Amino acid sequence: MTQPERPTPKRTPLHDCHVKAGAKLVEFAGWEMPVRYRGEIEEHRTVRQAAGLFDVSHMGEIRVRGAGAAEFLQRLTPNDVTKLRPGRAHYSGLLTEQATYIDDLLIYQLAEGDYLLVVNAANTDEDLAWILSHPRQDCEVRDETSAYALLALQGPKAADILARHTAVDLAAMRYYRFVEGEVCGVAGLISRTGYTGEDGFELFLPPEKAPGVWNELLSSGAGDGLIPTGLAARDTLRLEAGMALYGHEIDSTTTPLEAGLNWVVKLKKGEFIGRDVLVAQQERGVECKLCGFEIRGRGIARQGNAVLHQGREVGRVTSGTWSPTFEKAIGTAYVPAELAVEATALEIAVRKRRLEAVVVKLPFYQRS
Repeated sequence: MTQPERPTPKRTPLHDCHVKAGAKLVEFAGWEMPVRYRGEIEEHRTVRQAAGLFDVSHMGEIRVRGAGAAEFLQRLTPNDVTKLRPGRAHYSGLLTEQATYIDDLLIYQLAEGDYLLVVNAANTDEDLAWILSHPRQDCEVRDETSAYALLALQGPKAADILARHTAVDLAAMRYYRFVEGEVCGVAGLISRTGYTGEDGFELFLPPEKAPGVWNELLSSGAGDGLIPTGLAARDTLRLEAGMALYGHEIDSTTTPLEAGLNWVVKLKKGEFIGRDVLVAQQERGVECKLCGFEIRGRGIARQGNAVLHQGREVGRVTSGTWSPTFEKAIGTAYVPAELAVEATALEIAVRKRRLEAVVVKLPFYQRS
């Protein structure tokens, strides 16, 4: 039988920049993306010590706008949309009736009755279809992914580098705030958000202008140690910072309470999809819980490896890697709630070996 042809991966507006920089390009979530330039360990450490510039233009953007937009999103998501104001963003989720994840997302309030949802690249089409499947009044929902290129400038020197290219008062901008402003003479949105555990900014720009901003930031920031950074380092950085990744720590089988994302769930705000399940789960307590672990000795755990306690399989690894910051193997896993306690001894089955592990507090890394 003839196999159907796979669709050609999409390319971000910065594709030529990545090719010129010698990036290793791979297919990711339907996009051709840079996984590394110099090497993920060097890139990871540079973000922790100086700054890295990421192309995350593959992320999806969905606009929800109209007099009924806030009420619609309030029913659709577990966080409290009424607490947002123009210029503020928050982290939330799209949940099923069983309170499990369809996706996680950021919600930006652009103006009264005007919201921008930033969702995962692999889930954009499904998220849009799911949102449109719910009844709404006095608001429109539109896919605006093609309207934006998205750059992430992350690291302790990010603010100093960006300050040279914008008149925006970055020092006055708090975490999860954003403003309209120019970067390198290009108008866009400047958001103090990121996915690395470091200070930093995400820049929403017109696609045709993004390569010029990318090149100017890298040229200007070279003396500060700024380098282009790929998806491999982005993943190890977010894992050290204890940040969930859809398809790993959260998916269609996990709830926010099991994932330790209780702070996203505002049960007192009123009805929303999945609320009844979360109320019941909170009352009885979760049966399984996400925990962090580190490996004692050699070996690296990977997603899907079995987790054992006293010889009995009790869970599965959701993410695992070698940490460039701590120079040891770390990971996350779902285990029975009574085992998700610091210093609990575990074993990770990797091929024919059993690696000794111990539960540690999340996040592994937290900037001072």
